Amino acid sequence: MENAARKFDTVRRAARHFVTGAANALFPPRCLVCGEDVSDPKGLCAACWRDTRLSSGSVCDGCGRPMDLALQSIGDVRCEDCVTRGFCWRHGRAAALYEGGARSMVLALKHGDRPDLAPTMAGWMTRAGRDILRRSDMVMPVPLHWTRLLKRRLNQSAELSRAIARLSAVPHMPGLLVRTRATESQRGRSFAERKSNVAGAFGMPAKSKQQIKGQRVTLVDDVMTTGATLNTAAGVLLENGAQSVDVIVFATVYRGEETHSDNLIF
Repeated sequence: MENAARKFDTVRRAARHFVTGAANALFPPRCLVCGEDVSDPKGLCAACWRDTRLSSGSVCDGCGRPMDLALQSIGDVRCEDCVTRGFCWRHGRAAALYEGGARSMVLALKHGDRPDLAPTMAGWMTRAGRDILRRSDMVMPVPLHWTRLLKRRLNQSAELSRAIARLSAVPHMPGLLVRTRATESQRGRSFAERKSNVAGAFGMPAKSKQQIKGQRVTLVDDVMTTGATLNTAAGVLLENGAQSVDVIVFATVYRGEETHSDNLIF
């Protein structure tokens, strides 16, 4: 019986290898950003990798943005923005900086009808946020208002959170948090203006409150710019009984003049 099982497994692997090889011959893998030929069907070409900056090494424990000093051994270190802006979530992680290849991937997922990018992006996010996901009870996306969902045809944050939940084996709970009103675009607004724009934009149906009570929630979004939208959404979750909220984003906007990463809060 054991020999038969080993033989079946060998045949199955050979068949999978043959099918994959045939598919790659007919449809050569392409770079997810520029479309150039690559060896990995879920990867980037060398040029696009060079143009993509991952958020790694010393990062702020609150938002995942890079820090200028080697502080990995110090522990919970926060950038000035995370303190002065009063973010109510606990910890935050980002997979990449919002520039180059990462920016192209975000825009393609959000506006270019490219949901096929979500699994790869979610893989990066899962690795960046693995410490958060290990202690999470549920994963959920920042919701879109239904009018914007109709226009875009997908919620990019939900595509990412669904894939993250699958990769991390953490329950996916979309729909508990809802967008109660449509808001104007956040583009070009300051943190204070963004905060005002999304005030009262999120809510929780009565039936969801019991499900959220006492839970450690991981909130997922595609990009963190000033953190105003994530902070408002996290606040609603906490007000309705969540034990804690952590955030994971694919990309974070990083500009030295905004993050003041030389001014560290311990």
